[in-house]
Amino acid sequence: METVVKVEKLVKRYKELIALDHLELDIREGEIFGLLGPNGSGKTTCINCILSLLTYDKGEITIFGKKMCPEVKKQIGVIMQNVAVHEELTVKENIDYFCGLYISDKKLRRQYVKEAIEFAGLEGFERFRPKKLSGGLLRRLNIACGIAHKPKLIFMDEPTVAVDPQSRNRILEGIEELNRQGATVIYTSHYMEEVEQICTRIAIIDKGKNLAVGTKQELKKMIKNTETITVEAAGLGDDQLEKIKMLPHVYECRYDENVLTVLYSGGKHNLTRLLDYLHGCEMPIGRVYSELPTLNDVFLEITGKGLRD
Repeated sequence: METVVKVEKLVKRYKELIALDHLELDIREGEIFGLLGPNGSGKTTCINCILSLLTYDKGEITIFGKKMCPEVKKQIGVIMQNVAVHEELTVKENIDYFCGLYISDKKLRRQYVKEAIEFAGLEGFERFRPKKLSGGLLRRLNIACGIAHKPKLIFMDEPTVAVDPQSRNRILEGIEELNRQGATVIYTSHYMEEVEQICTRIAIIDKGKNLAVGTKQELKKMIKNTETITVEAAGLGDDQLEKIKMLPHVYECRYDENVLTVLYSGGKHNLTRLLDYLHGCEMPIGRVYSELPTLNDVFLEITGKGLRD
């Protein structure tokens, strides 16, 4: 796949603060590329530099193999976290206005506006002004305005913040449909389940540095935990807990309020071995869960569990 966005050794300073520290990204054609990081990690600064909304101190950025220019800008759609529409315009007028920034042909623009309304599920709301729309409809209007001109590269920054589950599902389905139609999407979110659901590759950045890049499967292989088993078991003694810790591939074992939690690094048949041991002790057990690591587990292990401002 061809590279759509290339970021090489990008450095951005705010006086003493280094917001981006030799950051590197290689985003390929046809990807839904997740850009993750804690608050203050440099995600927004990186996007603003790519879009030429910020100057940077060092490094190089190319989009479709070129520096930012009017030709490149026409191929980009931007949907930011803060809804950016004109309150005095109707839904249809808003979409037409933003589409008109790139498409001068009136007949083609009418077609594109109609398709954007249908795509975002805004039929019947064309004459509504933004203040009359629910949060979910407003988010979908924001997306329609950003994609009406049919960009090849779309930046989406937290597009599902504060919307109901139905609207969130519609937005995620819409992102996947845009991707199927040929758009490359750069997606940021704090909802890890969304990123895990739709993104083909993911970058985790912190303190302006690229900590890890890969598919969700590749990222999960980078952390120690490969399986967590939870068992309801009353009356486990210290000797039994010590023997559980000695089972193959166990690296941590916790027991609290009759719930046993065992963390594994590698190995097969971990659940079978643990249950065999408990049954051998004639230990009555209740519910049993075996969980593989999630993207949230990867994120917390790589970036730490400390609170961020």
